[in-house]
Amino acid sequence: MYKYLRTHEKRMLDLLDSSQEQDWETIKAYHLAQIGFMQHERLIHLIVTFAFAFLTLGFYIISIKFPTVAIAVLALILTALESFYIFHYYRLENGVQRWYEIYNRICERC
Repeated sequence: MYKYLRTHEKRMLDLLDSSQEQDWETIKAYHLAQIGFMQHERLIHLIVTFAFAFLTLGFYIISIKFPTVAIAVLALILTALESFYIFHYYRLENGVQRWYEIYNRICERC
């Protein structure tokens, strides 16, 4: 997903930096549709991130109440997974924020 985000962003920036005449209304509509897709993706990842956070927190609470090595190891594994989800969500969020700026630049050209 991040590769897709970067590829689209590069393509839009190349169009903005180009001196060729473009149909900016079409580009604006296309870019706005892509923003919508990424906002949906962001929402799904936010839900998954919160679900894993609650699951991880639950396993930590269980490991305090019933201290076993298996539960502690599972809680640590979930913590590692949650770290990756947070990092991925962070990259998606920042990418979409950059896309908003690109959208504003496209609107200036219209």
